[in-house]
Amino acid sequence: MRLRISHRTSYHYDTPVHFALQQLRKTPRSSPMQSIVNWNVSLEGATEELSFTDQHTNHVILSSIEPGQSEMTILCEGEIDTHETHGVLGFEAQHAPLWYYRRETPATFVGPEIRKLLKALGEEESDLTRMHTLSALIRDRVAYEAGRTEVTTTAEEALKAGHGVCQDHTHIFIAAAREIGYPARYICGYLMMDDRIEQDAEHAWAEVFVTDIGWVGFDVSNVISPDERYVRVACGLDYKEAAPVSGMRFGDSAESFSVSLQVEQQ
Repeated sequence: MRLRISHRTSYHYDTPVHFALQQLRKTPRSSPMQSIVNWNVSLEGATEELSFTDQHTNHVILSSIEPGQSEMTILCEGEIDTHETHGVLGFEAQHAPLWYYRRETPATFVGPEIRKLLKALGEEESDLTRMHTLSALIRDRVAYEAGRTEVTTTAEEALKAGHGVCQDHTHIFIAAAREIGYPARYICGYLMMDDRIEQDAEHAWAEVFVTDIGWVGFDVSNVISPDERYVRVACGLDYKEAAPVSGMRFGDSAESFSVSLQVEQQ
């Protein structure tokens, strides 16, 4: 399936900004799940300083705002051929060892709520069956409700509240999988919706390393493994490490932003 993606993010500041740096993780790369036909990241009101590959093999662009700007825009667009692998990325060359993906982060801290969840997880016949069961358990206990959690909401907090979005589902799944011994990581990317082209934001899901198979994806929000509708962009231990945009700026100007995102089949 060939997908066409156009993703524009515009930042607005109430006073001119004289210094700001941002890391952009907005460049997908080819894998068994996808082939990049063409892709471009362009900046307005900012300058690309350098690019590099991080410890997760994400392509990262470091950009700086042009001094005195009160607006900047990031435009990502291109075409990607996706391939049906039933969610299996497999074995890939990576900088970080597998044990690194069992590290706990503040967002994936394991407390009483996740331990209680794991008590309902039986001894399944296979690792894959166990992970699919875990995904279904989380989706059953945490309703998808936008606007009820924040970017800073932890896995424990979302599970206790019983509602959240794809970020929360993914953090809970990662925390639980690591607690029972599986390397797991956060994936940020795109999902073509069946009922719309215009979207509000990117999507998130998890990947778990399964012996003899490699990395396998699990989208808890939709209770499936990624198929041809998904485009994988960046990964990390949690949202913070895989975030499309992260950075810093000097000054106390207030920031707002707007997003225009279209994902459609060609």
